[in-house]
Amino acid sequence: MLSVIIPTLNAETHLPALLAQLGKQVDEIVITDGGSTDGTLATALAANARIAMGCKGRGWQLARGAKWGAKWVTGFTSDDWLLFLHADTRLGDGWAEEIQQHIKYFPDKAGYFRFKLSADGFWPRWTELWVRLRCAFAALPYGDQGLLIRRDVYEAVGGYPDWLLFEDVQIVRTLGRRRLRALSADALTSAERYEKQGYVRRGLGNVALLFRFLMGAKPDTLNTTYNK
Repeated sequence: MLSVIIPTLNAETHLPALLAQLGKQVDEIVITDGGSTDGTLATALAANARIAMGCKGRGWQLARGAKWGAKWVTGFTSDDWLLFLHADTRLGDGWAEEIQQHIKYFPDKAGYFRFKLSADGFWPRWTELWVRLRCAFAALPYGDQGLLIRRDVYEAVGGYPDWLLFEDVQIVRTLGRRRLRALSADALTSAERYEKQGYVRRGLGNVALLFRFLMGAKPDTLNTTYNK
């Protein structure tokens, strides 16, 4: 069983495209919402998604969504897989086949997609290159690249921490390089924040935050800077 977990907070602009793309390719979709006041929940219900309501904060929402779903009552098995995606993500050509290949041949590894921005030009391509280098040399894919992981592996590493920021870095660091695998399909992410803040400013800011986190800064403190 493949369950897709999507954290949302006022995501009605981007969510419909992702839900339409997932369609019947997955077994269930869980929308884990942090208090949306727009049409997010109506969109989710129209797509027959399950809804897990609670406090906002991506770490909390991801962890909550992983505990929800159709098998919460009947019990989970080692054949259950989780795919965590951001609401503003769209998946590139061949994504469904790539997931099936990963599930069949790499059951003990967690997979992540190639990062791609929904914008043209030099700076989007440069940003994508930087992300590829970060993944190759530091084994640090971020949450906007998705995470495909078998449930028992997810549980074994403790799942997502209840953090406001860097919950994605924490889980992949716990997994380690040997349990991570790059998938041959794109995760197309909205470039809205980069275009609003500027690619250089946004990129350097992200690097600075990551460095501070790795040096021991608290995620909740760093989140204040991230959302400025």
